Amino acid sequence: MTVLCSDKTGTLTKDEIALHHYLDWLGREDFRVFDLAHANAAAQSGTKNSTDTAILKHPASAQVLHMGEKTGEIAFNFESRRPSAILRSEEEKHLLICKGAYEEVLALCSNIRLEVESQALSPDYLLVATKEFLDINDCETDFDGLDTDMTLEGMLTFLDPPKDDAKASITRLQELGIDVRVLTGDNMGVALKICRELEIVTEYYEDHIQAISGPDLARLDDSEFDALTPSQKGQVIVSLREKHGEVVGMLGDGINDCVALRYADAGISVDTGANVAKQCADVILTKKELSIIVDSVIVGRTYPRQYVVFSSNFGNILSILIAVSWIPFQPMTGLQLLIGGLLYELSQLAIPWDSMDPEYLAPPTKWCVWDLLRFIAVQGPLSSLIDAATFCINWFFYKLQDANNEAAVRTFEMHWYLQGLLTPVLIVHLVRTAKLPIIQSRPTKPLVFSSILVLGVGFALPYIPPIANAMQFTRPENTFLGILVAEMAFYAAAVEIAKRLQLKVIKRWL
Repeated sequence: MTVLCSDKTGTLTKDEIALHHYLDWLGREDFRVFDLAHANAAAQSGTKNSTDTAILKHPASAQVLHMGEKTGEIAFNFESRRPSAILRSEEEKHLLICKGAYEEVLALCSNIRLEVESQALSPDYLLVATKEFLDINDCETDFDGLDTDMTLEGMLTFLDPPKDDAKASITRLQELGIDVRVLTGDNMGVALKICRELEIVTEYYEDHIQAISGPDLARLDDSEFDALTPSQKGQVIVSLREKHGEVVGMLGDGINDCVALRYADAGISVDTGANVAKQCADVILTKKELSIIVDSVIVGRTYPRQYVVFSSNFGNILSILIAVSWIPFQPMTGLQLLIGGLLYELSQLAIPWDSMDPEYLAPPTKWCVWDLLRFIAVQGPLSSLIDAATFCINWFFYKLQDANNEAAVRTFEMHWYLQGLLTPVLIVHLVRTAKLPIIQSRPTKPLVFSSILVLGVGFALPYIPPIANAMQFTRPENTFLGILVAEMAFYAAAVEIAKRLQLKVIKRWL
């Protein structure tokens, strides 16, 4: 993943929206504005959104005036972003109360209320409010298109602080080479405030844009997109993928995130999100924490460790083919093969506790099957080369050639068992880093301990009579232990040479 797009509310913020101020257009507290907002929120049918809930839970709700009976409403949608309620007072007068996003509501206002009078709207007042409340008399029965030529009553301000771990998690994602983009339906001012706090956006200049609005999606190198409709969020995701070749993750939990979740390479939601959002997601988090995304990225980038297993298995298969086509007897019993494999697998249980070089984790890496095949094609034959060397030493140096000589057969089996146990354990330490093993990059203590323990147990088994007899083990030739050390030194040097050649040719390891 190279880009993580995220919704703002509830993802970067705590989703604990609270009403902060209710003000007139001059910025003075005005309880009439709260009365209108409360009436609008209470009149909304269906599930209340977070701002309606914050208004209805405000302590001042106990003091609101009854403004009339509901006679109709214009429901909220992601295009207009302004729900309206129509009330009828006891005097049979109609009042339309519209509450919504700054740009959308302000564009439909022709007047601003000053004290008890209404004055013409001037361009000087364009940036007065973020969310406004307006009234109209003489309501018609067809409510569509009624919310025009309104009077600006005032504005509400809300607080939704960033999550405690948001800034640290975003910084860590950026260190891992992942650009964080915010896709939100909120207006520019609200979105920029949060993005500045989280250091997603540093400064905002017209000639150096880091934040753009929904109508302008051509410049997709920006980091924050505001006032987006659901379809525009999806358009951003598609453009990042197809135009810029990014691997895009999308983190969101609302209905308005569904299109983006579906189009993303990795759609991420949470178990408390909307059901339709969870259906569109590829991954569902049990906790709504950005730190989980960071941990998942780090774990996901350790997948090349599996190359070790694949290359070792390929080398073993190739070695067995060499053995059966050359050796006139069984080079290792099935039980010995199983014991060696079991010991090796036990040593690998410590891999989750090993560490990766920071240089390896930093850049995003795409999964490529050709990388896997290339690694197997190089490392597998190197392992088989050492096996073939052991066969040659047994055959020509120790003269272990007679299939009817049980002692010779047992010694041959033991030599290959010891070498076959040591080789895969050693390669784990060789290929875990692009640096010089041990000297420039050290494995963690759990991996070192498990490797030493398994090798100690594996080499001790032939010297424990009850176990040796049960497994048909015999003691190796004394000189073979020295030969084994030389073989491992040659093997380590060959792996390092192959590693350096790969780094020189394709500029990366694993």
